[in-house]
Amino acid sequence: MLTYERIYAIVRQIPVGQVATYGQVAELAGLVGKPRLVGYALYRVDMAAGDVPWQRVINAKGEVSQSPQRNGTDYIQRAMLEDEGIEFDSGGRIDLRLYR
Repeated sequence: MLTYERIYAIVRQIPVGQVATYGQVAELAGLVGKPRLVGYALYRVDMAAGDVPWQRVINAKGEVSQSPQRNGTDYIQRAMLEDEGIEFDSGGRIDLRLYR
């Protein structure tokens, strides 16, 4: 299976209302130490297709990763997670003990 497809297969298993970190997904996909590769793979997901719940992958701090290359999708990601019932604290973080 291609690397990106392994990543997508893992991400498809994250239930609604739960999250995983880039590092967790990398580890489960057999890509230990390569969380950025997970980020690159998710950046390429067609959001309109909707078959890969990319929004459920966050950084190890419990935050939505911010980047100008994301063209505003970081705000969309947070809104999608909130729609799934995930709550952010005042610092923009998710309680990983609760939602991971």
